[in-house]
Amino acid sequence: MQPIDLDTVAAAAGDDPDVLRLENLDTDIPPPPVAVAATRESLAAGTGNSWLPLTGLPVLCQAVAADLRVRTGLDFDPLRQVAITSGGTSAVMPVLLATTEPGDPVVLTDPTYAGLLQRVRLSGARPELVPLRVDAGHWRLDRDALGRVRSAAALLLMSPSMPSGVVFGRADWEAIAAVCERTGAYLIYDAAMERIVFGDHPRINPCQVDGLAERTIIIGSVSKEYRMIGWRIGWIAGPADIMSRIMMAVIYNTTVASGFHQLGAAAALGGPSGVAEAVAEYEARHDTVIRQLDGLPVVRAAGGWSCLVDAAALGLTATDLSARLLERGRIAATPMTAWGETVAPRYVRLVFSNEPVKRLGELRSRFAAALE
Repeated sequence: MQPIDLDTVAAAAGDDPDVLRLENLDTDIPPPPVAVAATRESLAAGTGNSWLPLTGLPVLCQAVAADLRVRTGLDFDPLRQVAITSGGTSAVMPVLLATTEPGDPVVLTDPTYAGLLQRVRLSGARPELVPLRVDAGHWRLDRDALGRVRSAAALLLMSPSMPSGVVFGRADWEAIAAVCERTGAYLIYDAAMERIVFGDHPRINPCQVDGLAERTIIIGSVSKEYRMIGWRIGWIAGPADIMSRIMMAVIYNTTVASGFHQLGAAAALGGPSGVAEAVAEYEARHDTVIRQLDGLPVVRAAGGWSCLVDAAALGLTATDLSARLLERGRIAATPMTAWGETVAPRYVRLVFSNEPVKRLGELRSRFAAALE
């Protein structure tokens, strides 16, 4: 286990208003007003102030099933195939405990979100990392390396993925389906950023790919698409047989997610979401970062909230570049030392979701100061 580092960088940055806060996956774009109103009403009325139901309020389970019907084309039974969790990341451990045995290989990309990678280790399973490669300034899945996987209990993947912003195309998903078929593995799909995709990059849910619907366990949340980080509401949906085991693990993992916040999440899923407007703003911020760092080894993201700059290409370690950025450039940015094994540790992450375009326009001069 390794420290996630973003908390260390945040603590070092403190409350200095001059620091560009690019270290943590927060956002200044507000959540849907309907979610805020529903949460306030629930708190005032006392609704949702209960331990029950242990796997989620029916109204939210039904809202999740309705949303998944649009995304996947599949009908999920809200009571048997959907479980509500305390955020999307906390859903990962129950799924791993239900699908793996100690020592089982679980395939992830490198880089990947440290919260996924380290939970695989916590569960007793064994990470097997497949690299992402930079091609023409974009991240690509190394499908040849993926094809060499011979044993796996699960593939734990995101698209768009943190921290790289890689988005899988149909050929990628078909290669993933082939590995699942060959190994008998489940696909554990973290869909937290599924709709935060830029430009003409593909928008494909894996359940729409032959061979994956019956093997896919979906983890979702309101944290990123709906900008509802503090609500800590997520969900798991999948085939009924494995969901019965996952639900047991969910109950003993957190007992129940906040009822007040579940009602706010249900309102967000059913009402005006502001997702399209938020994605447009994130794309504008991403493009500003890329323009500001033109000539530096920054890799474009196809979606999500962050992109990566290659510290090794600048002759530095990621830890050293992170320190220089904060000390000399007043930029808080997290080294990716815990976010992979061979690829990630050479990069520093720049989160563009919490700073407006005007402030991001200062990146060029701040980076120059850091690299002097």
